[in-house]
Amino acid sequence: MANNIAFLIQGRFAFYYLICIISNIMANQKITVKDILNPNLNPAKRLIKDSKKIQTIVRQLKDNGYKVVLTQGVWDMVHEGHAKYLEKAKSFGDILIVGVDSDKLTKERKGPSRPIVPEGERVRMISHLRHVDLLTLRNTGEDIGMLIRLIEPDVLIVSKTTKDFSQKMKNDYSNICGKIVDLEPQAVATTTGRVRQLTMEGAEKLANKIKKLTDDFIEEIRNGKE
Repeated sequence: MANNIAFLIQGRFAFYYLICIISNIMANQKITVKDILNPNLNPAKRLIKDSKKIQTIVRQLKDNGYKVVLTQGVWDMVHEGHAKYLEKAKSFGDILIVGVDSDKLTKERKGPSRPIVPEGERVRMISHLRHVDLLTLRNTGEDIGMLIRLIEPDVLIVSKTTKDFSQKMKNDYSNICGKIVDLEPQAVATTTGRVRQLTMEGAEKLANKIKKLTDDFIEEIRNGKE
């Protein structure tokens, strides 16, 4: 019994100490580890834009025994597959950090018609998923490995559908990541597929309207001639 009580006291002291450390680091944003682990945390506090600040937070988390998981992507038109993917990612560690591509970076990676949903809304949507602890934005001029090198995660989660993260890159980054996990898509639906479907449906509707207008115009001409 005495050993159990001592263990609990030590655990509480360590947790309190960690809260104090990170509270000092993030004094400007007034966020603590307790906040990070709170699923009801304001989304604005989950987003850490300062790269040095998030690096410091990660270092302190690791020093205190937290296993940090990193994944990154666009997260456009958030759907069930995204939620399941992030849930699975979180299962590999204690703290899940999600990199979200900015609007400009998304256009570079996905084309001028993307994203459908602007970055602010995408960040808010992802931050409301209970498995996500922290978020940060990836911007233009930052290569795909910058956030990986910055955080040096215990586990890096990579989607098998990510085309711009080659096997060579995985081999290179295996030296700074404890583990790299290739994760299958967690749902049949994909954002790209939905965008394509919406485009096809829109084109079909437009074609039908043009046909109707053309038919009506021809009919008017015929009636006028008669």
